[in-house]
Amino acid sequence: MGQPHNDDEGTIAEAEAEAAEISTPEQPLGTVGKRLDRRSPFFIGMAAAAGVAVTYGLIQLLAGAEQILVLVGLALFLAIGLEPVVSWLVNHRFPRWLAVTAVFVVAFGAVGGFLAAAIPVIVEQATALVNEAPQYLRQAQDHNTFLGRLNERFHLQQAIESAFSSGGGLTSGVLGAGKAVFGAVTDMLIVVVLTIYFVADLPRIRAAMYRLIPHSRRPRAILIGDDIFAKVGGYVLGNLAVSVIAGVLTLIWLLIFGVPYAALLAIAVAVLDLIPVVGSVIGGVLISLVALTVSLPVFLATVGFALVYRLVEDYLLVPKIIGSALKVPALVTVVAVLIGGALLGVIGALVAIPVAAALLLLAEEVLYPRLDKA
Repeated sequence: MGQPHNDDEGTIAEAEAEAAEISTPEQPLGTVGKRLDRRSPFFIGMAAAAGVAVTYGLIQLLAGAEQILVLVGLALFLAIGLEPVVSWLVNHRFPRWLAVTAVFVVAFGAVGGFLAAAIPVIVEQATALVNEAPQYLRQAQDHNTFLGRLNERFHLQQAIESAFSSGGGLTSGVLGAGKAVFGAVTDMLIVVVLTIYFVADLPRIRAAMYRLIPHSRRPRAILIGDDIFAKVGGYVLGNLAVSVIAGVLTLIWLLIFGVPYAALLAIAVAVLDLIPVVGSVIGGVLISLVALTVSLPVFLATVGFALVYRLVEDYLLVPKIIGSALKVPALVTVVAVLIGGALLGVIGALVAIPVAAALLLLAEEVLYPRLDKA
């Protein structure tokens, strides 16, 4: 029984003696040993098992942190969009910290001023809408009115009541709306804070991303990456400008024809217009339905306005303001928005076009040349 114990001690003693021999003042821990035989069945099996385990763990991690990763991606997207303004200030001898501070002070000031002017009007018009709801309900039940005939034909009242009942009643609907608003505000604050940090550290983030690319390919990667950053920045600022134009023109039109809740609807149209392809359509349908409460001619005129503005936006504003930066075909735009919306909802639809532009650029500069030489 004692022999194995002596053998173990002898083996350890030999290893310790050899360790003392290979330890030198220059390399106290010895030199690096021989590499493992990667062609051995054991090594191949262990590497395959470890690869499967790591891949599965990463998938689970991404699935569990999907919401946070979406917010981080949106914040980085917005930071890249604000970078052209910050870079312009830096090029005009502003320190970067001062340029970032100036951009966000102006942005917060503009948003704060807009909210200070818009919230009282929104509250007033939302209150008026709630007060007028019983009258609209009576009109919907009166078969002699135009709204009543529409309700009789399309069963609008039943659809609204079923929507409330499917949501578990009015109380649960209000609670659900409260939770949704709280979640949206929390997500917005997270995105704002992350955007500030990303804008402040974007040069360092950019350098760290390029360091991950091999040295021989790094110069070309910098050229392509900076071009992608420029496309994203142009898209964010251009899309914001187009949305402001949509909201202002909608407000003017609604005020001219006396459509109720003009300010509320104009803000809704401006926000919806941020969503490519479908946003302006939803906004046009919304203002047309509200215009229907005024009269049939105003409704038809508003439908015409929505259609004309959509054509002007698609063929004049977007090509002039955004198209020169992205150069994405119309078919690719529609497909990208549909796929992005299906994967990530509104955020996916918002970032789909610049992502498609980046993929097209990579295909033209990297994939196609290699396929042509293959």
